[in-house]
Amino acid sequence: MPGTIGILTAGGDSPGLNAAIRAVGKAAQRAYGMEVLGFKDGFLGLMHDRYEHLDSDDLSGILTRGGTVLGTSRVKVDRIDIEGEKVDGRDQMRRVVEGHGLDALVCLGGDGTARNALKLADVGVPVLALPKTIDNDVAGTDTTFGFDTAMYIATEAIDRLHSTAHSHHRIMVVELMGHSVGWLTLGAGIAGGADVILIPEIPYDVEAVASSISERRAAGSTFSIVAVAEGAISRRDAGIRESMTTQMEDAATSERKSIKKKLRELESTRSGGTAQLASTLAGLTGLESRITILGHVQRGGTPTPTDRLLATRLGTACADYIAEGTHGVLVATRGDTIEPVPLKKVAGKTKRVPLDHDWIETARHLGVALGD
Repeated sequence: MPGTIGILTAGGDSPGLNAAIRAVGKAAQRAYGMEVLGFKDGFLGLMHDRYEHLDSDDLSGILTRGGTVLGTSRVKVDRIDIEGEKVDGRDQMRRVVEGHGLDALVCLGGDGTARNALKLADVGVPVLALPKTIDNDVAGTDTTFGFDTAMYIATEAIDRLHSTAHSHHRIMVVELMGHSVGWLTLGAGIAGGADVILIPEIPYDVEAVASSISERRAAGSTFSIVAVAEGAISRRDAGIRESMTTQMEDAATSERKSIKKKLRELESTRSGGTAQLASTLAGLTGLESRITILGHVQRGGTPTPTDRLLATRLGTACADYIAEGTHGVLVATRGDTIEPVPLKKVAGKTKRVPLDHDWIETARHLGVALGD
């Protein structure tokens, strides 16, 4: 019998979200005759029962739009800030789901959304998650929608930096998104012909980076492009972080809060960040350096055909799983197929770049410096 489903988008915005909303909604309506509700502003909208009915007109014309027509927010479902107090909102969210008679709640988001979805599943909410993020760091799936678009934008930016770097004989340091993983920087760096690529998975030695740039200069290259992930970390800071993490594990409960605060401060500074990296490279090489930080421009705009296709495939497969009664899963890509992966196997895990990954080997064969 036809039922009712809910859809929400959570976490950071990402290209392809509207394509996924459209695919889930249209497939649910046309193939299975389901009613579709869209909850506003992620899990906050779910908690406060802010929703709209999504009919065919609402789903029309949004395939190519960036962002999310439903809005989004960043919250933890079991620790929502209500008038200054942290409240577990899961029971209220379950009551909203039950009140609408939802057969499933589809959550579009990244690793944080997967964790929230699992927490809702634990209190009896029939959830399914679709993997979106420009970081491509969701465990259990080969790729996430939003990643291809962001890599295209980042690659185009690196392409454009080549001309000014060559003209002025400069080091151009371009910072790309990626708090804890380097998929975006590594992929765009290779595609854009960067000379140095620094990612969180490989702590860098700034002197080694400077040496590689100086070697390029001695060989006749008067400029260098350095692609650096925002979460890239020096060997020195990586050592400090490892030591502090060990201290926290061994510390008394009363001391852990202080150590956690210091760890957060370390993550926010990372030896001065990209600005300090550029300044140090200039001093060590004698070359003028300039910084470009792409920031949120990587998350905006029209999704690429690849992301539209991926989001559409995941969305229609999600409708099939709902009709079959499947929930508690991440709708994931595995090779050329789409498979449901239990949320318990992916929530709380991060897909980092393996040190033996083909992309890393490719970069090394090309002579790209990775800072190690």
